[in-house]
Formats: sequence, structure tokens, C-alpha cells
Amino acid sequence: MKTSITLIALFTATMLFAQEAGKTGELLKNEINSKSTARYQESSTRSNTNSNTSSRGDQFDNSSNRQSSRSNKGKRETTPRYRWNQNYGYAEVFVRIPEGGQFTVEIGNQSMTNESGKFRFFDLNSGTMSISIYEDGYLQYRSQIQVRNDSRLVLDYFTNYGLYLLDSYTIKGQQYGFNQWDDVWNNPYSPENWEVGNSNTQIMDKLSFDNFVKYLNKTTAFDKEKLALLQQQATVNLFTAQQIKTLLKTFSFDDQKVEAGKLLYPRCNDKVNFYIVYDSFTFDSGKKQLMNYVSNLR
Repeated sequence: MKTSITLIALFTATMLFAQEAGKTGELLKNEINSKSTARYQESSTRSNTNSNTSSRGDQFDNSSNRQSSRSNKGKRETTPRYRWNQNYGYAEVFVRIPEGGQFTVEIGNQSMTNESGKFRFFDLNSGTMSISIYEDGYLQYRSQIQVRNDSRLVLDYFTNYGLYLLDSYTIKGQQYGFNQWDDVWNNPYSPENWEVGNSNTQIMDKLSFDNFVKYLNKTTAFDKEKLALLQQQATVNLFTAQQIKTLLKTFSFDDQKVEAGKLLYPRCNDKVNFYIVYDSFTFDSGKKQLMNYVSNLR
């Protein structure tokens, strides 16, 4: 009998002191005058495919879904069931995009758009999740990541190369450690891998460079083929600004010249003279793209 009375008392106390919506804290003013006419304007369009390839033509209109959502809004139950203490799990994913422009990153049901190049996602559930990356609203990349509770994934994305998982490490007490995040990023990009400074890497001498340009023009018919061959050669050689200018002039279209310039800038031995490379462009738009890219790297 005593046990029953004790349980009833505890239940009553729980009901009396349970957190009730709208009874605690300061109520902030709703600046929307009419809830029925306001709606969220999505910055990017989600796609339900599982492809990793670019989908510039895959955007679709969600107006019917929004209309259905508004019509169903009036059917919401009058007494919603709040979930104050539900255990959602906890994981983090940090993504960096070290390029200029507006990008959107979506992970699970979270989405973030900015031009800062840093995307921090918190309070993620564990398991396999889809990550999608948009540039200016167009889907560019989609992949799957394995997210674990009490862990943080750190990733880098490059439009020319793809998405790279740099590290995964345990979070203790949800300590964010942003400096550690930066440390994880800096480690893979040592001078011998990404910048001029490897004593074993030499600038192409005049004879070797002239032969390479002849081979490039003789064996490649399209700009993309030139870019692929150039990418291979750039892994073992440095170039002067004048040599890079000559290489870019072998391309037919400015968009591929921009990509070649992005590829070769880190391999330029005399970056102080890189400005001469811009003379290889036919139109100012391509020149400005490469100039903005270089400026954002500094």
C-alpha cells in the first residue's frame, strides 16, 4: 500500500512540475503579420537521386509540395505532443570549401548556405547520411558519409577534385575545438604536397617545356584532354608564370583556361609574376574568375 501511495505521489509531482510550453521564459514578438501568407524560400532544390555527378538541369518546382504543406497545416492537432527530453543522438560534421562563390551543403535534414567556405553541422543522428553540395543553387556533388555518435567528421571539397574525408575523431563532452578543426585541415596540405617548396621538384627547363607543349598540342584534340595531361605533369614539375601563360594559350575556351590556371597557380615558382597569365584570356569574364580565385587563396 505504501508503495502505491509513493508512486502516485511521484506521478502527481511530475505532472505538476513538468515543463509546459509557453509558461517559462520571455515571449519574443513574431514579426510575421500573417502566418498563412509567409513561407520559406528555399535557396537550393533538393534532389532525390543518389548520383554523385553534377545535376545542373535537375532542379524542379516544389510549389505543389508547399501548397500541400499549407493545406495540411490547418489539420495540426490542437494539443501537440512535445518531446522535451528525447535522446536524438549527437554527432558533428565540419566541411570546408576553400573556393570563392556561394555554396550550399545539405546533410540529412540540415542545410547551410554561405560564402565563407566553412560549414558546421551539429546535433546530427548517427548512421549513414547523404551529403549534397550545391554551387549557386545547382547540385554539384552527392555522396554518403558514415556518422557516429560523439564523433566529428572533417571534410574538404574541391570543385575540380571532389569531397575528401580528412579525419574523424571522438568528441569528449561536446567540446567543439574549432582550432583543432583548423589543425586537421592544415596537416594534409604540407608544402611538398600542395605548394612550391619541395626540393625534389624542379622547374621545367626550356627544352623539356618546349617538347611538352608540342606533345600537348599533338596528342590532345580537346581542352579536357589537355587539362588531364596537364594535371598529370603538374604533379612532378613546377612552372614559371611565363610557362603557365604559354600553356593556357593552348586551350581553345576560357572556361578550361580558368581550370588550368587554378591547377597551375600552386605550382607557379614565381607567383609575383602571375599577373602576366591573365593576358592569355580572350574575354574579361574568364580573367576575372581566375583573378578572384587567386585573391581568395591569399
